[in-house]
Amino acid sequence: MELEYHPHLVPNIFLFVDRKCYPDWTIQKARIGFHDLTFVVDGRANYYIDGKKFVVEAGDLVYVPRGSVREAHTCKESPMHAYPFNFFWAEPHNHIRLPFGVVTKKLITKEILAYIREFNHVWMNKQPFYMIHARALFELILHRLLHAMHRQTSMLMDPRIKKLTAFIEEHYAEDLTLNDFADQLNLHPVYLGKLFKLNTGSTYKEYLQRVRVNNAEIMLATGNCTVTEVAECCGFYDLSYFSKVFKESKGYPPSAIKRQ
Repeated sequence: MELEYHPHLVPNIFLFVDRKCYPDWTIQKARIGFHDLTFVVDGRANYYIDGKKFVVEAGDLVYVPRGSVREAHTCKESPMHAYPFNFFWAEPHNHIRLPFGVVTKKLITKEILAYIREFNHVWMNKQPFYMIHARALFELILHRLLHAMHRQTSMLMDPRIKKLTAFIEEHYAEDLTLNDFADQLNLHPVYLGKLFKLNTGSTYKEYLQRVRVNNAEIMLATGNCTVTEVAECCGFYDLSYFSKVFKESKGYPPSAIKRQ
């Protein structure tokens, strides 16, 4: 799950509403620069995302990522009741997508609905520091959704890939190649690469680098090692390459942690 490797995401919510649609309710066709996460609790509606039609109904989670062309209208016979959250990720992360399809079923629980109702109360009353409270509740809602999806994904993961990722997390500093694992599993390297990405959402190289960078960040934070020592301990033997990969992943260079 890509979002797991972006711990610095901060959602800035600019619109939330308890949307009880009238029969002629619509969203005009437009490309959006924000993320739309909508919880449908009653009725039905038709969404058109990038030209593709999606029928949504009570219990569905609708996610429209930044950059999508969005259009919608409710079903007149059964108008939609929904709770939409429109938000930006704080820069420079607004391009990061949540790992949901346009429509996801069976993720909205009674617990999440209770958090949404509490969010509605905080958002409408606007007491001092309400934005901090509202953001905390929204992040809690996201956590519950992501945790449920991660649990479902883990249950469905190919046991060979599950074993491989566990090995990587224990031996990330070693010289690990996909070809070596392919030989051990009696699989063609190309097939194993496709299977790995299908199950993890990342290429083998991307996954290995993220594990290495995450461990490097932890080591640097302790303050007991130099950047060069940390790079070598985490499987990077080219310091400039390590710095480049680290900054691309974390948004700041490894030296910034040492300065702190």
